Amino acid sequence: MAGDMRMRCSKCGAENREGAKFCKDCATPILAKCTHCGATSQPGSKFCDECAAPLTATPSASNPAASAPIGVFTEPAGASPSDGERKTVTALFADIKGSTELEQDLDPEEARAIIDPALKLMIDAVQRYDGYVVQSTGDGIFAIFGAPLAHEDHPQRALHAALRMQKDLRRYSASIVADGGMPIEARIGVNTGEVVVRSISTGGGHIEYTPIGHTTNLASRMQAVAPTGSIAISEQTRKLCEGYFTLNPLGPTKVRGVSEPVDVYEVTGLGPLRTRLQRAASRGYTKFVGRQREMETLRHAAAQANAGHVGAVGEPGDELFETLKSRRTMTVGMVLDGAGP
Repeated sequence: MAGDMRMRCSKCGAENREGAKFCKDCATPILAKCTHCGATSQPGSKFCDECAAPLTATPSASNPAASAPIGVFTEPAGASPSDGERKTVTALFADIKGSTELEQDLDPEEARAIIDPALKLMIDAVQRYDGYVVQSTGDGIFAIFGAPLAHEDHPQRALHAALRMQKDLRRYSASIVADGGMPIEARIGVNTGEVVVRSISTGGGHIEYTPIGHTTNLASRMQAVAPTGSIAISEQTRKLCEGYFTLNPLGPTKVRGVSEPVDVYEVTGLGPLRTRLQRAASRGYTKFVGRQREMETLRHAAAQANAGHVGAVGEPGDELFETLKSRRTMTVGMVLDGAGP
């Protein structure tokens, strides 16, 4: 980039105005370069498709995005906070129980030496499943899944992260107790729903990506009512995760700020389901209608497979193709009684 903030075309070298999407001389698309990881994205992209960081028009020496802290975005020069975007996300709140009592009996540096590793375990668990840490509360974290990096299975990702948090914290607590310290325990609350996500300027060129709405408030309430060392979720999250995890109903619970009792469930572990296809099978497949010829083709393929005649077409080296080549027979995994996925 030139000193006057113009953009240089990577093909012909012509200088273009800041924010240009195509070169004015050769019409070559001007790719946006992420100042956080260095990856390039298509013109007009709002976020990097490698690390989900917001994209500025071009990298600049005055833009410190590469050194921005986790969970904080850097605001481009002249930009204003976003008006907000409606998204469905899963919010997670995790809090270390009894941290206040722990800190009052210890020197601040000693307390920090115990709390900080626990917070790091929480943050690592969130990032492992592509969640976004909105903020640290000193003795806990607030995170969301499904934004800014979108995932269709964000409720399951949030619960996988919560289970990992509890597992890692139990291991960490055992090491502290073995050294003569007090145990570390956490409560985690999760809720899924719609929010408006927006960027709020915090000064110094930094903006925070923050969700606003009742969904996050209810997630915080789930954390407050969760039994110590456990994970509490709402009815909405249960609907999206049932079968993937084992759940223990805690019954209707009165939570602060909500007029009616809320059905709360405790997550106790992984369930029997692993894929959406398995969940669809448990509910019953959609019936085939008007597909007689296709059904006959499937029946014929099943008969051929049972007779040991199997044909496989695929790219050399493909794991499934090589497996099929190594076997003389296979069973066609389709339901031939008029149902299918």
